[in-house]
Amino acid sequence: MPVRPVPDTASNAQAAENGKLFAPSAARNFAPICDLLQSCAPPEGSALEIASGTGQHIVGFAAAFPNLAWQPSEVDEGRRRSIDAYVADSATANIRPAMLMDATAPGWSKGVAPQDLILLSNLLHLVSEKEAHCLIAEAAAALAPGGCFVIYGPFKRDGELTSSGDRSFHDSLTSHDPEIGYKDTSSILDWAAAQGLTSLQVAEMPANNLALVFAKPGARS
Repeated sequence: MPVRPVPDTASNAQAAENGKLFAPSAARNFAPICDLLQSCAPPEGSALEIASGTGQHIVGFAAAFPNLAWQPSEVDEGRRRSIDAYVADSATANIRPAMLMDATAPGWSKGVAPQDLILLSNLLHLVSEKEAHCLIAEAAAALAPGGCFVIYGPFKRDGELTSSGDRSFHDSLTSHDPEIGYKDTSSILDWAAAQGLTSLQVAEMPANNLALVFAKPGARS
């Protein structure tokens, strides 16, 4: 499906050296997300990062979880170049080249092997409700039995925007594109449950963000 332009208010990536992009927000939220993964990531296996962005996260996660084989993915060509530049400069050997993938398109799960961990950060508020629903369905299909799916980002909580910053950001998103904006946690939980996923945790994160952690029933092979 068509890729939506990212609103200026949602993109703070800046050009850096050697073809890299640098997002200050990615630098800030890496440690809290990594800490969360320490409690739910499998000890080994395959990990898919959906919409890897600049590539800052994936090299850090690969270093923190060396027994996972990490697959970055991104729909934007410039960001895929940035991901590969970060990987080339890192000392990690457990990251595959960035893969072209539109995670809001139906059927992408058929093109990836079953994943023990799928991670999504800061995307659902940038896509429509229909696209978010499709993404969750495809992620559930791509997850191996016993696998973990983590969604990080800003959300409505019981239909409410709970800070002035969230209200301002949501308004800026919907003025750019009426179909996008914050999704409600109850909707995400319902969509995931409909795909057979079990909710393990809704974790408070810095800057009024949340991390929603799901598992696919079954034993890991």
